[in-house]
Amino acid sequence: MTSESSELLTQPTGDSKETQRSGRPTGRFIGIAVGNFLVLLDASILNVALPDLRDDLHAPASALPWTVDAYTVVFAGLMLAAGSIADRWGPRRVYRVALVSFGVISLLCAAAGSAGPLIAGRALLGVAAAGLVPASLALLAGLYPDPAKRSRAVGAWAAISALGLVSGPVLGGVLVAAGGWQLVFLVNPPIALITFVLARKLSADKPTAHRPVDYPGLLLSIIGLGALTFGLVDGGTDGWAHPVPVAAIVIAVLAFGALAYVERRAPDPALPPALLSLSRVRADLVAGSAASFAFYGLLFAMTQWMVEQRGMSPLETGLAFLPMTLPLAVLPFFTGRLVAKIGTRPLILFGLAGGALSGAILSFSGTDTPLALLIAAQLALALCATTAIPASTADMATAAPQRLAATAQGALNAARQAGSALGVAVLGTLASMHQIGLAVVVLGLGSLLVVGLLGRARATQDA
Repeated sequence: MTSESSELLTQPTGDSKETQRSGRPTGRFIGIAVGNFLVLLDASILNVALPDLRDDLHAPASALPWTVDAYTVVFAGLMLAAGSIADRWGPRRVYRVALVSFGVISLLCAAAGSAGPLIAGRALLGVAAAGLVPASLALLAGLYPDPAKRSRAVGAWAAISALGLVSGPVLGGVLVAAGGWQLVFLVNPPIALITFVLARKLSADKPTAHRPVDYPGLLLSIIGLGALTFGLVDGGTDGWAHPVPVAAIVIAVLAFGALAYVERRAPDPALPPALLSLSRVRADLVAGSAASFAFYGLLFAMTQWMVEQRGMSPLETGLAFLPMTLPLAVLPFFTGRLVAKIGTRPLILFGLAGGALSGAILSFSGTDTPLALLIAAQLALALCATTAIPASTADMATAAPQRLAATAQGALNAARQAGSALGVAVLGTLASMHQIGLAVVVLGLGSLLVVGLLGRARATQDA
């Protein structure tokens, strides 16, 4: 381990007052977890409202995907910058401002009279969402200073977050049937308000050492992540035959190249080299992005495949995914306990292997494959999402220096969002489930190899 890394790991923080307080932190934990629940709820709740939205706003077909994807593009692009800002200004301040913004912007989205303002509102919701995620995890790290309790808390946090993702389509369908697409947005302000009140009890302490803002680094990270996500989403939606997604990917590559150059010379970089010098941090970034690629990519590809090639109705397709709903909502609670008992690395490797197993099962699937085999693939995929992602999140909370907690979680979530976008873009354009499954197998085995090598490098560092 480098001397700079050791200095960061021993850096005192402003959380000492909070960690010494007594009392049960249940209310404060809920105030942290529900914010991320909102983020994932809005990632999935609008999908089922698109037909009603199209009819009401007379939106062109080309605009409909971007009422959903504008949120994801901005969210991913700002993730790293939001983590750095939370480290500088204090995670509670950033978290509460983001909550208020989320509620207000949701009202503006509900009042949109055409597709253009709605897409702009969804992009602004992505800004608020980017402020919520890294700040919430930094607050969680401060609320649970003990690594074992923190790991269990991260598991519960991930379970509550997963409830937002899996309940989005169901809740969205109920709300649209009850009063139209506007209710999909009007459900957010009450939740944000309650969470804001609960977050009032969180520690207002800020890091004792203020880092200068690396504006060039943050700007380049926004351009790179935003262009990458935009290009992947646009290419996966409209195909790669037109120049827009290709140009976006080129811009992303150039931005990342410039970012690497600038960060090596910045006195206080947005993504500190001492953070990336930790092999555990690098392993968590690989694991988080690979697991998200497999989970979100397969979820999207399987949905399209069931409807278009197996001829299942949307209702039948939704019901076919119910078997994986329970493990997605429940298993993260146990993941936290397992992390405390056996550590994060075995669970990360197990989860990545589960993703590869899901791909292997699907590689033998065809239009006449029994539904039971598809359910087996879903369960393996659920194991991937509920072990590798929470375990890498918990490991990042322990591996990163406390004063860089939000920056580290911002980097992890940026990697996860990029992995999700890449999974949808790549797997959504493959011709058959056989090809889709093989691609996931290759990714799973490759990520297992990389994480294993980084684990060996960590053992050498520690020795």
